[in-house]
Amino acid sequence: MALFGSIWDDIRHTFRIGNMVMRLIIINFGIFILVNVAFLILLIIQGPEAASVSLWDGLEWLCIPASGRTLLFQPWSPFTHMFLHESFWHVVSNIIGLYLFGVIVGDLIGDRRILPIYLLGGLFGGLMFMASAQFAPYVGSYALGASGAVMALAGAALILAPDYRVRLILLGEVKVKYIVLVLLLFDLIGVANKYNSGGHVAHLGGFAMGCLFVYRLRDGHDWAEPINRTLDRAMGWFSGAAAVPASPPKRKAQKAFTGTFTATKGGRAPQDNNSFQQRLDSILDKIKETGYESLTPEEKEFLYKASKK
Repeated sequence: MALFGSIWDDIRHTFRIGNMVMRLIIINFGIFILVNVAFLILLIIQGPEAASVSLWDGLEWLCIPASGRTLLFQPWSPFTHMFLHESFWHVVSNIIGLYLFGVIVGDLIGDRRILPIYLLGGLFGGLMFMASAQFAPYVGSYALGASGAVMALAGAALILAPDYRVRLILLGEVKVKYIVLVLLLFDLIGVANKYNSGGHVAHLGGFAMGCLFVYRLRDGHDWAEPINRTLDRAMGWFSGAAAVPASPPKRKAQKAFTGTFTATKGGRAPQDNNSFQQRLDSILDKIKETGYESLTPEEKEFLYKASKK
């Protein structure tokens, strides 16, 4: 028991001090373990009578349905479906993608934008699944998984840093743009061959949302702000906070450099802004040419601080 207590303490510590990518990984894997343990207990209690019962027979109400009429009776499912996974490989592959693309996006445009991109990607991917089901009944009656949300982060990473190099096992360093393009190719092949078409359509929808999020950020529209304000208020209610501090006046995001953006930096003189921007531009150019690992500790620290502004 002491071993499990120690593991639980480590998880709680990581969740409390970790970034949003680590929290999403813990939530997704934790829900997967919880669901499977609960199903195992059910099998033990019911015995042979439960031999023909599927894990998802009682959980379809948490998955997003293909039918809009069914959705009326489970309006929470567009949110819950993106945290459920059907198999071990399903959850592991999404966790790998979440870490791979989430770290890049968080480093470049800030940790506070990870969850909004994840949620928007999952929601739009679910909407695309439902839309495809109206024209192609073979896509399935329900969908689940974080793949659409992960593909949103992949789309954001592609727009922000297409030449960012990632070290992959057996393959060595590979640019983000090639990783994402291969994933998109698999999805297009899946749709063409009618193999899990609904899931692949959801992936493409999530990818489109991630790209659109970054393009809108470039134009000065930060879709993360209203989502974060809503989540902060909800957390305040659940934590019993007496009141939620009023949000500061909305500041329009400014173009920061070719290919990606950062928030407006207040309280600086114009010459300081120029100096800050020039250094940021040079660091991002270096990432594109030689990869993130080529940065010095000082440059990494500067980039980290810039992502928080």
